[in-house]
Amino acid sequence: MNNGLQIAGREFRSRLIIGTGKYRSFPEMVRCLEASGADMVTVAVRRVNLTDRSKESLLDYIDTKKFFILPNTAGCYTADEAIRAARLAREVGLSHWIKLEVIGDQDTLFPDNFQLVEATRTLAQEGFVVLPYTNDDLVTALRLIDAGAAAVMPLGAPIGSGMGIQNLSNMRILRERITQVPLIVDAGVGTASDAALAMELGADGVLMNSGIALAQEPEKMAAAMRHGVEAGRLAYEAGRMPKKLYATASSPLEGVSR
Repeated sequence: MNNGLQIAGREFRSRLIIGTGKYRSFPEMVRCLEASGADMVTVAVRRVNLTDRSKESLLDYIDTKKFFILPNTAGCYTADEAIRAARLAREVGLSHWIKLEVIGDQDTLFPDNFQLVEATRTLAQEGFVVLPYTNDDLVTALRLIDAGAAAVMPLGAPIGSGMGIQNLSNMRILRERITQVPLIVDAGVGTASDAALAMELGADGVLMNSGIALAQEPEKMAAAMRHGVEAGRLAYEAGRMPKKLYATASSPLEGVSR
């Protein structure tokens, strides 16, 4: 890849960001992190013991010299809960970067965009680098940028569904209109072709967890996702050929005797 993912003035080699949940074991998680080629990983603040480090934690297995830790506020249902979680992550020295999640519905895990904008504004004013998980709505994305978001992270499909990008038109609109900050597809990616499609649509990056962790062979899927993201980015940069209804001969016919 000829360039990396830049967020808030920091460059990451890989455009793939992966989560640390749902793996069968911590060693399996480590192998998947390595195979993915990612250099940023997300960690749920509410699911990690941050106060008693004498107990085993997934943080013990992440080499912070290789991987940038991005705390997330998974499991928070109000702006206040998410803000408290972000502050805790910073207070214990985890990071002042935060993947912001404010869930509005327990069954779909769709975000509460009203409270998401509120939390983004508060945390950005407090000096956080805020990466909000949102739906694929342009107006919400613009509101988040106005509130100080360092990136916009629309879902491709519900969290953990593995259905891939469901609304291609919305993603195209977001790519066309969101130019101030990176656009990162977050949630719904189930296999490498989903990741490649997200990148071909112009996403600056892809964030995933379940697609790797719940695969039959997670380490192989992590490598597949790595290649899918890289291939999709290269295809986007190359510019695909126009689609046509009828055939065009691959070999020119000029000068061919009949």
